[in-house]
Order: sequence, then structure tokens, then C-alpha cells
Amino acid sequence: MLPQLTVPYAFGSTGYTLPEPTAPKGSYQLCVKSGNLLFLAGHLPQPVNGKLVVGKIGDSLTVEEGTQAAEYCGLNILATLKQELGDLDRVKRIVKVVGFVNCDDTFTQQPQVVNGASDFFGKVLGDRGVHARSAVGTNALPLGVAVEIEAIVEVE
Repeated sequence: MLPQLTVPYAFGSTGYTLPEPTAPKGSYQLCVKSGNLLFLAGHLPQPVNGKLVVGKIGDSLTVEEGTQAAEYCGLNILATLKQELGDLDRVKRIVKVVGFVNCDDTFTQQPQVVNGASDFFGKVLGDRGVHARSAVGTNALPLGVAVEIEAIVEVE
């Protein structure tokens, strides 16, 4: 039987560098623990050393750009988890993901956009990254961002 890969090893295969967690953009905490669950606030699409991804999917941004933005949200969620837990191997499971997509009322590909975060979690965490999910379209998001992702995570 092969040994289970650790999260840092699997994360390294993504080609990303884990960023420093960003400060909240309002009067809230990025992460609140209750029992063995972590409730993560909405995280924004900001690549390492980059600017926030802003715009409407299906208008100023393509579905592919929206999917990439959702992946950046997932990356930032992992950064917050690392700060909170010290070790990403303490993540037992991503339980639930809620994705908000900035789009107009004719856009219907919200699930495809939010797949950026879902697929990223699966790639890094394997079966522990498979989760329940909602993907919602909205006419505006804070700071004009393209996507916002929040999560509930079970930890050891």
C-alpha cells in the first residue's frame, strides 16, 4: 500500500505558492472555530502578489477567467487554514463551499465558475476536498470582485 501524500506535497504539485492570508475587508473574522468545525468567511480572488480579480463573468470576464478567480479564492482559503491550524494535514474534510459569482441575470454557468475552487480543493486535499456546495449568481460583490468563496471545514 502506498503512503498517503501529505497536503504540503500535494499542494506543491499545483505550481502555486501559498500566500500570506489577507486581512479582513470589514468588521469580521476570516475564520471562526466552533467545536471541530471552522467557518471561513468569504475569500476574494487575489493571486500571490497580484491585484484582486474584478469584473462580471460573462461580460468583462470569461467563464475561464472566472474559474481561475475561484481557484484563487480556494488558494486564499488554504492560506487562512494554514494560519489557523499551523498544518494543512489537520484538515479532515472540506464540508461545504458556497460560491458567489458576479454576473448579470442572463448568466447561467455559476457552477462551472465555482468548479475552480472545488477542483482545486480536490487536487490538493484528495477525498478530503470533496464537499457539498452552492453556486449562486449575484449582480454585485464587495470591491467589484468576480467571485467570492466561503467554506465550512472539519478539522482534527
